[in-house]
Amino acid sequence: MIRINLLTPDRQQQGQKKTFLAAGQRMTIACSLILVLALGFIGWRYWSLSRQSKRLDADITAAQQETSRLHSIIQQVQDFEQQRAQLQQRVVLIEQLRKDQSGPVHLLDQISRSLPPMLWLTEVKQTPNDVVIEGQSTTQTGVSDFVANLEASGYFKRSVDIISTLTEPLPRPPGELIKFNLRAQFQTPGAPAQAAPAPAKKVGG
Repeated sequence: MIRINLLTPDRQQQGQKKTFLAAGQRMTIACSLILVLALGFIGWRYWSLSRQSKRLDADITAAQQETSRLHSIIQQVQDFEQQRAQLQQRVVLIEQLRKDQSGPVHLLDQISRSLPPMLWLTEVKQTPNDVVIEGQSTTQTGVSDFVANLEASGYFKRSVDIISTLTEPLPRPPGELIKFNLRAQFQTPGAPAQAAPAPAKKVGG
């Protein structure tokens, strides 16, 4: 069977042009869609990153503010601790001064309380370590009682040492005068006394 092409060459060319144009339009539309999608993705991504960046900036700002607040609190705590340490030092110093002031008062009070009858003191000297007591008595028993009273008071560390004694006769009334010299260690009121027993004292004539 023989087919006869009744289309002229011009019509054939026009059909080919239309087909080519249609393909080009489709390609253009497809590229445009791809470009629009790409721009949309880029825009969304930029918006998302911008949002994350703003959130991170806000978090950093909040963290910096919290850090500044904590530094301020830490500084206040350090200042408070320093002031408390200074106050404690002052309290300790005041208590020490009170003890130092009350020491001589307790010393003289306990010595006066320990005096037996017929015994009197002529001098009391306090050194950094010892208390030296000089006095006179009309009996040997009075000196021994005075030493025992000092040790029993709890304000003198055992033992109280008798450094020397000197006996002088008394013409009127007849009798004797005993001059003595003692050494004792005064302890701060409230401090425990030594438990060691006192050695025997020898009173020489």
